[in-house]
Amino acid sequence: MVYFGEFRGKIDKQGRTVIPAKLRSSLSGRGNGEVYITKGLEDCLFVFPEKMWKNQSSKLKELPFTKGDPRTFTRLFFSGAFQSRVDKQGRILIPSNLLEYAGIKENIVIIGAGTRIELWEEGRWRKYYESSLKTYEDISEKMMEL
Repeated sequence: MVYFGEFRGKIDKQGRTVIPAKLRSSLSGRGNGEVYITKGLEDCLFVFPEKMWKNQSSKLKELPFTKGDPRTFTRLFFSGAFQSRVDKQGRILIPSNLLEYAGIKENIVIIGAGTRIELWEEGRWRKYYESSLKTYEDISEKMMEL
């Protein structure tokens, strides 16, 4: 599954947000609706469906723990992880420590980012989007060289 699109939402007082229906159906898939939320990059949160979480975890487990950067990354990635579940109303619970990490208080932007969903504080997303859009063409050229 490839996640795509940009959606606006809110965080309720219990720390829940509704995952848009277009993303939700593939997020829960045929499984039990479990998702994994962790610290993303650029101050967002990553949300993985269970199968993708297992794939990502397997890749990260192969990194050498004797090297500093892989050790630091895996510590931060896994220590911040939280297992949630899509409830009957299509909501997921996000713990306060992850909301704080991402600076999310109320307004949220939910984006499909290929293999994962990302949750952004609205202002941070706007700044990131506007600054990144300026280099979009240059980045695409570099990526074609890979």
